[in-house]
Amino acid sequence: MTQSLREAEFNPADVWTQHATRAVFFIGGFGAASWAPLVPLLRQRLAIGEDILGLLLLCIGIGSLLTMPLSGAAAVRLGCRKVLTFSSIAFALLLFLLSQVSDILLAIPVLLLFGAIMGCIDVVANVQAVIVEKAAGKRLMSGMHGLWSVGGFAGAGLFGVWVGGLGFTPTVSTLIATGIMVTVILFFARFLLPYGGEAGGKMLAVPKGIVAFVGVIACIAFLVEGAIMDWSGVFLTTVRGFDMSMAGTGFTVFSAAMLTMRLVGDKLVQKMGQKIIILGGSVLAFAGFLAVIFAPQAWLLYAGFFAIGVGSANVVPVFFSLLGKQKDMPIGLAVPAVSTLGYLGILMGPAAIGALAHATSLYAAFGLLAGLVALQLVIARYVYRKVL
Repeated sequence: MTQSLREAEFNPADVWTQHATRAVFFIGGFGAASWAPLVPLLRQRLAIGEDILGLLLLCIGIGSLLTMPLSGAAAVRLGCRKVLTFSSIAFALLLFLLSQVSDILLAIPVLLLFGAIMGCIDVVANVQAVIVEKAAGKRLMSGMHGLWSVGGFAGAGLFGVWVGGLGFTPTVSTLIATGIMVTVILFFARFLLPYGGEAGGKMLAVPKGIVAFVGVIACIAFLVEGAIMDWSGVFLTTVRGFDMSMAGTGFTVFSAAMLTMRLVGDKLVQKMGQKIIILGGSVLAFAGFLAVIFAPQAWLLYAGFFAIGVGSANVVPVFFSLLGKQKDMPIGLAVPAVSTLGYLGILMGPAAIGALAHATSLYAAFGLLAGLVALQLVIARYVYRKVL
C-alpha cells in the first residue's frame, strides 16, 4: 500500500522527470558512440578478419531483438526507474568490459548482453518518454530523441579528444566514459518513473492494429538512416567519383540536419502540426533522394542529403508520441513492438542495399530508398486518418 501511495503521488510531468528522461536518451547515444571506436581495437585484440568481426557485431543486433519485445513488460512489472537504472549501469560496465576482452569465446556473450541492454534502454526510455509527454500535455519527444544524437556526438567526439588530444589509452578513455554514464544515471535515477504504463496482462509485444502500421513506418525510417550511414560514403566515392577523403561528408550533413531538426522539432510540431511535419517531411526526403541520385553539381547533392535529414528527423519521435493516443495496444506493449520493427530496419537496411547494389547498381539501391520514403508517406496518411 505504501508503495502504491508513493507511485500515486509521483508527478510524471515534473520538469526533473523530463530532464531525467532526456538523460537516459543521452546515456543510450553516448554508450553506443563510445563503443564504435572500440570495434577496430577488438578486432586487433582478437586477431580476426572482417568476416568474423561482422558475425560478432551481429551479436549486438541479436541481443537487442531478444530483449526488445519483452522490455515493455519488464517496465510495467518493475517500473521504468528500476529497469533504466540497472540497464544504464550494466551498459556502462559492459562497455568497459568490451575494451578489455581478448578471447572470442568471451566476446560473444558480452556482445549479446551489450546488445540486449542497449535494446532494453531504447524501449524503456521511449515508454517513459511517451508517459511523460502525455502527462506534460506538450510536445517533448523530438527533443528526447535529439538527446540520443547529442550523446552520440559527445561520445564519438570526446573519445577522439581523450585519445588523440590528451594521449589517454583506450582503456582509460573508456573508463572515463563509463564513469560519466554511471554518474549521470545515479544522479537522475530518483526522478525516473517508478511505474511503466500497462501491458494488458501480456508479456510479448506483437504489433497489431494501427501499431503494426506505425511499426512499418519506424522500420522504413530506421532502414533509411542505417542505409545512409553505411552506404552514402560508398555511393559518393564509387558512383559520384568523390575523393576518399570526402566519403563521410554525406552522412555528416545528413546527421547534422537530423540533430538540428530534432532539437527544434517539438516547437515546429506545436506550431505547424504533426501531420504537416511528417507528410511534408516525407516529400522533402523523397526530393532529397532524387537530388542525391541525379544532381549534376556537388552542392545540390549535399542539399539532397540535408533535405533527407530534415525530412526524416521527426518521423520516429512523432509516431512514438502517437502511440499514446491509439487504443489498439497498451503502451507497455506498443512501444517495444514498434521499437523491434524499427530495429529490424537497421539490421536489414545495409544488407538489403548491398544485395540490390550487387545485383543492379547503387543508383537502383538509392532509388529503392526513395520509393520506401514514398511508401512511408502513404502509410502515414492512413495512420493519421485512423488516429487523429
